[in-house]
Amino acid sequence: MTIDHKIILNEARDYLFIAIGLLLYTIAFTVFLMPYQIVAGGVTGLSAIIYYATGFHLENTYIIINGILLVVALKILGWKFLMKTIFAIFTLYFMLMFAQEIIPKQENGLPFKLMGEGQDFMSMIIGCVITGIALATVFMNNGSTGGTDIIAASVNKFHPNVSLGNVLIAADFCIIGSCMFFPQFGDYMERAHKVMFGFCVMTMENYVLDYVMNARRQSVQFMIFSSKWQEIANAIGTEMNHGVTILDGHGWYTGHQMKVLCILARKNESVNMFRLIKMIDPRAFVSQSSVIGVYGEGFDEMRVNVKKKKMKIRYSRERTDAGG
Repeated sequence: MTIDHKIILNEARDYLFIAIGLLLYTIAFTVFLMPYQIVAGGVTGLSAIIYYATGFHLENTYIIINGILLVVALKILGWKFLMKTIFAIFTLYFMLMFAQEIIPKQENGLPFKLMGEGQDFMSMIIGCVITGIALATVFMNNGSTGGTDIIAASVNKFHPNVSLGNVLIAADFCIIGSCMFFPQFGDYMERAHKVMFGFCVMTMENYVLDYVMNARRQSVQFMIFSSKWQEIANAIGTEMNHGVTILDGHGWYTGHQMKVLCILARKNESVNMFRLIKMIDPRAFVSQSSVIGVYGEGFDEMRVNVKKKKMKIRYSRERTDAGG
């Protein structure tokens, strides 16, 4: 398979999983959150608030707001960054529209309450777990649901020191807090109740999102002590396509020199790693430990901003010290 074919297949896979994630999000939002008028963050949450208050169709508000944000962001972020975002926005728009057409309605026009009356909290928990998994699926496949993500990316481009997370949290607080200005939600106590529910949604959804993404990215370190270190290193390098670092070891009790293999891998590769080691040397001594983060080729990118001016100054100093 050529490199071009691999790129096309990877892109197709990304779009497929983005669509699956958006489908999960649509089901969770329309089946578990909308029937109980539970508010959430993001443009979808803002659209839902407007729908609860005015009856204006949620998907129409969603596409209008995102359309405006896309027009503004195109000059800032460019087409390449926004292609999958545009795909996600229109896919979610049609999914929300279709879901509201096929789901049975209550007398007030909202989708029926699958969990029954008085089950707001339980429905919120189930809905947040599914939406968190759905958003993680979208993000892990290089996608975005648009809305506040576009705002966050635009702000971060001009102000690198302002993290994406802080912008998203600030936007969600403003969106959820806007419930206090809609008298259609009842008196101040009822509005405060919806706002608190919204903050619970935001917290739980972000927790599930982070948990799923971190679980997938979690890395481990193997230290392998074996007399058959050469065979194990060859097998790991060829069959698992992993780099192997060979360290010099010295046994305190035996006084013998030995080689120690050090490997960094994803946690989900652990079973295959142990199986491969056991097939070659069942008596090998293996230590596995979790690591906080692994950055570099094959792992996560170092997401820090380095000012070019500082880099030039440091480089010039190094040359001066070296007599260059």
